[in-house]
Amino acid sequence: MSTSGTAAGGMPSAPGRGLLHGLRVLDLSVWRPGPYATQLLAEIGADVLKVEPPGGDPMRGYPQIFASLSANKRSIAVDLKTAPGRDRVLELAAEADVFVEGFRPGVVQRLGVDYETVRSLNEAIVYCSVSGMGQSGPLTLAPGHDLNYLAWAGALAPDGGPPVAPAIPVADLAGGMTAAFAILAAVVRRQSTGEGERIDVAMADVLATWTGAAEPQADGVDAGARGVPGYGVFTTADGGSIALGVLTEDHFWRALCATVGLPMVASLTFPERMARVAVLQGQLAAAIAGRERDDLLADLLAADVPAAPVHDRAGMLEEAHFRDRGVVTDDPWASPTTGYPVRFEQHAAHRYAAPPGLDEHRGSGFLERP
Repeated sequence: MSTSGTAAGGMPSAPGRGLLHGLRVLDLSVWRPGPYATQLLAEIGADVLKVEPPGGDPMRGYPQIFASLSANKRSIAVDLKTAPGRDRVLELAAEADVFVEGFRPGVVQRLGVDYETVRSLNEAIVYCSVSGMGQSGPLTLAPGHDLNYLAWAGALAPDGGPPVAPAIPVADLAGGMTAAFAILAAVVRRQSTGEGERIDVAMADVLATWTGAAEPQADGVDAGARGVPGYGVFTTADGGSIALGVLTEDHFWRALCATVGLPMVASLTFPERMARVAVLQGQLAAAIAGRERDDLLADLLAADVPAAPVHDRAGMLEEAHFRDRGVVTDDPWASPTTGYPVRFEQHAAHRYAAPPGLDEHRGSGFLERP
C-alpha cells in the first residue's frame, strides 16, 4: 500500500490507476455498512464523493473508525431536507455511476432521492440500498443495529443454547462487503449492456445465508453430538489461549495428541472421537493447561497442527505476518492502521488521501474521468 499524501485543500495528489479508476460513486450512507462498502471501492480506484448531513456522519464521533472508512473520499455537507440540498444531490446523481444510501426504508422517497427519481435522470445508475432488514417484507421497518440483525438471522445461537455475541460488528461488515460485491457485479453487467441496476442489500439476509438452513453434520456421526474433539479455544498455563482447528482429519488429530501427550487416544477415528466429545475435550483442556502458550504453539505448528494464538487487537497489530502482507500498515494520518484485505498484482489498492474534513470539498463534484 502506497501513501503519497494530499495536496493543499485536501484534494488527492496521487489518485493512481486502481482497478476502478474513473468509477464515480455518490455515497449518502453513514455509520458503518455503506461507508465500508464504498471504502473498499475507494481503495481500488473509485472516485467516492461522500455526502454528509449538516452535522456530519455520526461515525465521526469515533475518529479512528471513521478514518478507516473514509480515506481517499471527499466530503460535501448537504441538507437533504431542503430543496437546494436535494437538487444538488440529484445533479451529482445524474453524473454518477453508482449511488449508495443507507437510510431506513422509505426515507429516500420522502427526501426525493429514491431510485425512481434518480433513474429518471440517469438510466444506467447502479443504485444500492444497504439496510438491516431490506426494502420489502414484514420486518422492513424494524429498527436495529448489528446485534439485532445477528439475532434475527439465527447467528447468535444457530443450534440453540446460550447466544454468543461476536466481538466485532459482523452484520455491518458482512453487509458492506456484500454490497461492494453486488455493486461491482452490476457495474460489470452495465459495461456490456448499458443497463443499470437496483440493489437491495439487507444485513439480516446476508447473515441468514451464513447461518444456513441445516446444521453441519458429518456422515457416520451421532446427530446429537455437539462440538468436535480438537476444535475450540483452550486456556494455557500462563493465562493465554490457543485456538485449535482439528476437524475430521486423522493426521491432524494424531499430531495433536503426540504434541500434548495423549498417545492413548491418538489412533481414534473421527466417528470414534465424536462418540467421546466431552471426555476428549476435557483431556485436551487438561493437557494444554499445563503448557505455556507460545512454547506450545511453536510445537503445534512444527507438528503441522492447525493452531493459533487468540490475539487481542494489540496482538494482531504486532503479528509480523500481517505487517508483511500489508494488512497492518501505516498511513501519514494513522499509525498503525489496517489496509485493504486483498492483494492485487498489477493494480495495488492504496490510500493516497486522508479522511476528509466535514464539507471539505464544498462546491466540488466528481473528478474528471480518465
